[in-house]
This record gives sequence, structure tokens and C-alpha cells, in this order.
Amino acid sequence: MSEEITQEKITPVKKVTRTKEKLRRQVPRGRAYIQATYNNTIVTITDLNGDVLAWSSAGHMGFSGPKKATPYAAAQIVREVAQKAQPYGVREVYVFVNGLGSGRESAVRTLNAAGFQILAIKDITPIPHNGPRAPKPRRV
Repeated sequence: MSEEITQEKITPVKKVTRTKEKLRRQVPRGRAYIQATYNNTIVTITDLNGDVLAWSSAGHMGFSGPKKATPYAAAQIVREVAQKAQPYGVREVYVFVNGLGSGRESAVRTLNAAGFQILAIKDITPIPHNGPRAPKPRRV
């Protein structure tokens, strides 16, 4: 009763591997860091642990030269970051502003307009407490 298996009956099995879909965890509350310098503006959205969810900068958006530090560039950056953070479900943010650039105010306003509920705004710009010795005056 034993049947012999011939080569015709055995078909090679192709291993089909499927890539695992990336699971986007839902983060309802996060932090928005706005670094506004005189040369550029960088916006980063993180979760409460500090893991980056989305970021963008004026240079990354294609602005160059003095246009990078404008309020318009800051608004465009925030719109892109809001779009990138949308799959994570971020709705509420604590805003941390760093620097003295002109994109500070417009970035915060655009965050609010983009649908984020701002829970708190904190300025984390470093301020020297008398710091190192000042340079000697120039002699011209």
C-alpha cells in the first residue's frame, strides 16, 4: 500500500514573507519644541517621554538664506509637522519655546490654528547669570 512519491508530485514551496505593517501608537498628549534662532526655525513634536514623533525645519522645507527665519516659514513648518503628527492622534501639546528668532510667535499661533489644544507655553531660552568675563572694548 505504500505509494512512492515521484518528483512530479513534490512542488517546491516558495516562502512568502510579508512585511509587518508599522503600528502607529496613539499619543493623545505630547510636547512641541520650537527652536527659533536668527537663522532658522525648527519645530519638533514628541511624546511625554521625549521620543520624537514629527519634526521639520525651515531648511528642510526648502527655504534658504534669510527667508528661513521669517514668521511665514515658521507657519509653514508647523503646518507640515501637524500633518506628520496626525496619524499619532496628538491633540494636546505642551509648548516649549527656545530662542529669540522672529518665528516664535507665529509658530505658537499656527500650532493653535492647526487644531492642537495648547496646555501650557514655557520659554526655555537659556539666560546667562553673569556668565564668563565680557570681552575688552574695541579700540578703533
